[in-house]
Amino acid sequence: MNILFASSEVAPFIKTGGLADVAGSLPKALAAAGHDVRVILPLYEGIGQEWRDQMTYLFNFHVILAWRTPYCGIFELKRDGVTYYFVDNEYYFKRSGLYGHYDDAERFAFFSRAVVETPAHLDWHPDVIHANDWQTALAPIYLLEERTRVPQLYGTKSVFTIHNIEYQGRYGKELLEDLFGLNSGYFHEHMLAYHGDVNLMKGAIYASDYVTTVSPSYAGELQYPFYAHGLEGVIADNRHKLRGILNGIDTALYDPAHDHGLATNFSPDDLSGKAACKAALQQAVGLRQDPNIPIIACISRLVKHKGFELVASAIHDIMAMDVQMVVLGTGDWNFEEAFRHAQAQYPGRFSANILYSGALSTAIYGGADLFLMPSIAEPCGLSQMIAMRYGTLPVVRETGGLRDSVRPNGTEHANGFTFADINAHDMTWVLGEAVNLYYNGKEAWQALQRNAMTADFSWNQSAQDYLQVYYWVTGFTNPAEQEEPVPFEEEPAAEPAPVAEEPVAEPAPAAEEPVAEPAPVAEEPAAEPVPAAEEPVAEPAPAKKTPARRSTKKTGGSKKSRAARKAAKSE
Repeated sequence: MNILFASSEVAPFIKTGGLADVAGSLPKALAAAGHDVRVILPLYEGIGQEWRDQMTYLFNFHVILAWRTPYCGIFELKRDGVTYYFVDNEYYFKRSGLYGHYDDAERFAFFSRAVVETPAHLDWHPDVIHANDWQTALAPIYLLEERTRVPQLYGTKSVFTIHNIEYQGRYGKELLEDLFGLNSGYFHEHMLAYHGDVNLMKGAIYASDYVTTVSPSYAGELQYPFYAHGLEGVIADNRHKLRGILNGIDTALYDPAHDHGLATNFSPDDLSGKAACKAALQQAVGLRQDPNIPIIACISRLVKHKGFELVASAIHDIMAMDVQMVVLGTGDWNFEEAFRHAQAQYPGRFSANILYSGALSTAIYGGADLFLMPSIAEPCGLSQMIAMRYGTLPVVRETGGLRDSVRPNGTEHANGFTFADINAHDMTWVLGEAVNLYYNGKEAWQALQRNAMTADFSWNQSAQDYLQVYYWVTGFTNPAEQEEPVPFEEEPAAEPAPVAEEPVAEPAPAAEEPVAEPAPVAEEPAAEPVPAAEEPVAEPAPAKKTPARRSTKKTGGSKKSRAARKAAKSE
């Protein structure tokens, strides 16, 4: 199958969040399954020279964007069985930062046009175009028109994935024709109209052949106003083509047995190296050197929907336990200040690192004991999966992908701790249970660590789920589903000959016996009741007595055909 995966960011080339991780890992898993997978993304200024040196210039053309025809260059890079296309336009993409510019609507409308126009210049037919989040939401909409005009798009289907419904691409309706190049029908006929504005994500949900979200629980939550940010009606209207598929992580990248960023490597079978990682972490972030005290960690954007209002309000209750705490991330100023004050108030026990550092995040995953993730809403979440890979047990709120990936202590195959309500007291209560188990239940603690580290969070199963969606929308036969019926059908195919030959010698008497018996049964009502049953059609009671009459009514038999049968029987 030919798959074109469109994303505004892709790891390892450029990354701001979890979308890049998905766009970097899922295509590799699909390619490993034997499919022709190609990924298309903008050529941002932030993409490093080490990647640019590996690119090959292919061609350029002019994208049709309303009345504009901007330049579009295509560069190619092949890696891990996947072909990557980088869309070049320095006016749109030679800027600091990926998002937040005054003309983001135009920038990503240009990119979406490039997504649907590039296959024609490649002379390559994608069976599926897989778009992601609002930045590529226009691609399924443009495809509605282009697949009847461009031969390479004939029969191409579209899949749209919602990674975070909070960001929808909402703009004034005056941009519809002049900027996006779409006629007013898209607005007046409901597809893009949203409270007087244009909503690109809404349009993609309606235009796509199938819609996915990044976890099964999140797919269910999106039908409620609390989580859907105004699109609950749109989700409910399209729930027949909605499915949640849990994201995975790159298990080769996040592997404590081979991660060079750790002070000492360790594995589920030998956790001794984790103690050295804890000592290295305490030294790196200014915590008191103590191998026996549990470290609670947070790595996140410090914003309200990540649950940091709960953490900020419960800092003193958390520190009242015999623990240390380390926070890494940036975000809202009130949370940053709350953590800075906590560091001043609890020196050697609380460390606030208001920055982003890949190296420090690896050290925290490897050296901490508990990973706190009290999100109000979390579509999927990757941090809890990464923490588990490193034997750092998650404490999470039961929402979205957190609920789907973390099994609470006390259940089968438990690998962490959970709480349900958006409540700081519930959070600290569960943290207290986890700290108590750390101090007083070493064997149970280590069993949780082994379960967490050996849980399968690879992309293998998720990739198969996405392939199933692709097979559904294209109508292609899934080879995995085709394998089983073949031997099953061959068995009855070999038996009919002998079965048919055995009764050939004695079919006449066998057939004549039933023929002689039904005749009187059918004759009695057949003398007069036939016309009587035909006329009102309301007298099927006699028909229920004999199978012959029931089958006649189903096939719409006439008086003539019944008379013919009667004659045949009398003969």
